[in-house]
Amino acid sequence: MCGISGIINHKEAGSLILKMTEAQVHRGPDAKGMYSSENIALGHNRLSIIDLSSNGNQPLYSTDKRFVIIFNGEVYNYTELKNLLKNNYEFVTHTDTEVVLAAWLTWGEKCLDRFTGMFAFAIWDTNEKKLFAARDRFGVKPFHYSIINDTFIFASEIKAIHATGLVNEKANEEIWVTYFVNGLYDFNEQTFWKNIFKLPAGHQLVWEQNNIRISNWYNLPNKIKLNTRKQEDVEAELLFLLEDAVRLRFISDVPVGVCLSGGLDSSLLLALIQKVKGKDFPIHAFTFYTGDDRYDELPWVEQMIKHSAVIHHTCKLNVNEIPSLASKIAFQMDEPYGGFPTLGMSKVFEKAAELGVKVLLDGNGMDEGWGGYDYYQKANSVDFSKGPVQGSNKVFNLEDCLTESFIHKNIKTPKNQYHTDPVLNLQLRDLLMSKIPRSMRFADRNSMAYSIELREPFLDHRIIELGLNQPIEYKIKDGKGKYLVRKIAQQLMPNQVSEAPKRAVQTPQREWLASELSNWVKTFIGELENNPWFKPKSIKLTYEAYQKEMPDNSFYIWQMINTALLLNSVNTVFTKTTE
Repeated sequence: MCGISGIINHKEAGSLILKMTEAQVHRGPDAKGMYSSENIALGHNRLSIIDLSSNGNQPLYSTDKRFVIIFNGEVYNYTELKNLLKNNYEFVTHTDTEVVLAAWLTWGEKCLDRFTGMFAFAIWDTNEKKLFAARDRFGVKPFHYSIINDTFIFASEIKAIHATGLVNEKANEEIWVTYFVNGLYDFNEQTFWKNIFKLPAGHQLVWEQNNIRISNWYNLPNKIKLNTRKQEDVEAELLFLLEDAVRLRFISDVPVGVCLSGGLDSSLLLALIQKVKGKDFPIHAFTFYTGDDRYDELPWVEQMIKHSAVIHHTCKLNVNEIPSLASKIAFQMDEPYGGFPTLGMSKVFEKAAELGVKVLLDGNGMDEGWGGYDYYQKANSVDFSKGPVQGSNKVFNLEDCLTESFIHKNIKTPKNQYHTDPVLNLQLRDLLMSKIPRSMRFADRNSMAYSIELREPFLDHRIIELGLNQPIEYKIKDGKGKYLVRKIAQQLMPNQVSEAPKRAVQTPQREWLASELSNWVKTFIGELENNPWFKPKSIKLTYEAYQKEMPDNSFYIWQMINTALLLNSVNTVFTKTTE
């Protein structure tokens, strides 16, 4: 896992790339490298995972020195691909990076279809002065870019682009107001900052002669061909793919651990690890908790790891560390993030880093691929224009706290119709526009803040595609989602875990924001009173009402805090607004 960066068509590219690599040093503290020639420079921050020798340092060159690659991520089937390529390419390292380069030289852009993994990479052709870049199917690894006065800039993180000084740290107000009103983020190619964009998941980019072409290399809706096979055959294939996905993600030259909650998905992940590696395999598992029995999942976890060789680490999130930790993660994220559960996960990554466990597996993706959310059962009545899907709970928004001139900048919520089947449409929206894009951003920035590589076995495209291609009764049955997943889980773990209802990751965020952290909250609300987006009296009254009524939803209070945290972390430029 690494950080990549580049500047094309700028006379000071060589010096600016040093600022970019310094801004992303947390993504790869093991080595720093750069390529510079004329008006182009590429930078790389390396987190050594495979081939720990200096041979694995980047940028990496083709044997004829014509092509230069910088790569972030893992292609887990690189050994298989290397065997196909070795007769026509002379490999000098044991890295997957060199396999990616060789595959691209051999198959061109079609090589992307052969990769199983997570990646964002760029290849520079020194002869034709042409850049090719690509991002993995579900956007697990980031790729941001900007075009300023014919200069093309790209990086893993937004802060690296801002570090060049070429792009003003100006808020993208259309995206901010859509976040406040609809609770949406990461739903299109725009970011929360003006003139900085992200290459969409499953897309590729070509820069040539001051022009860029972006195209979709992975079209998930086109992969759907509803199957009519017997249930037991699909179940057998799913089990095989689950085991294979876990096996592949243990390919590493450094220790691998697992994030473990009490939910079905992470429990199944641990069970699969024990099936693949053996019951006595001594894996490090990490669980965060808060000390509040209403929310903590430790009892479920302890039940799961009983009679196993798991080395369990509990990581406590204390209320008194929220202020400093929230500021740190806001800086790392560059954009709004998901509240206290994200901070709880940061404690997991911090502990893993302390113990030298550089790779962790996580259980994201199963709900979206196999119909795990309750609202899939009400698919015909879900309206995405009313904000993030929250089941039957009312989602409060900040619209009444915003100035009229600002609220008019709200853009239309996308109404993408991915499929005529309502359940499939929701699954595709969650995978392509809603849940997975934002959760992958949270996971990437949060883990990389501590130089940890996070791998997502259940987002293996083979597992997702298999799930989307199944009839509804293989996914939802007897009022429960993930039907076939649960059937497999019953074979591998106790019934009380495999049959547990879907639970969101929870913390006492609602209570802490109302009481223990009230002075901290009021500080940020005070800062927002001078912000041209907000009505000062309204935001103050909103928080006072929240403290009195203590509604189930605390998201809108977190939005205000998160906004102040992020705007404090950069020299934000606002559009002048009058009210």
